[in-house]
Amino acid sequence: VQLQASGGGLVQAGGSLRLSCAASGLAFRLYTMGWFRQAPGKEREFVATLSYRDRRTYYADSVKGRFTIFRDNANNTAYLQMNSLKPEDTAVYYCAAAGRSRATEFYEYDYWGQGTQVTVSS
Repeated sequence: VQLQASGGGLVQAGGSLRLSCAASGLAFRLYTMGWFRQAPGKEREFVATLSYRDRRTYYADSVKGRFTIFRDNANNTAYLQMNSLKPEDTAVYYCAAAGRSRATEFYEYDYWGQGTQVTVSS
């Protein structure tokens, strides 16, 4: 199984980025996909998740209304659209796959990508 995250970069506050997570080696349509992030000196935190079963989405309060998670099962790819970015969104972003219908905790995920750096300047 491989999850390849991409799309990170340097952006000014108020800008947008779209992260992608290309999956291989698993039945993608049967996995709930999630995004987490980890800032320097902080623990990894939940950002968003999209259930494979009912397509429900859940977001951390800090990103609600600004971030959108979605997926393309035909291309085995999950996405995180990030708008109105803030300096506090600066972190390494990780995508993950969980073999359950809902997963908001890191220990509920079975597979992890390598991470992509997002830096938001003020």
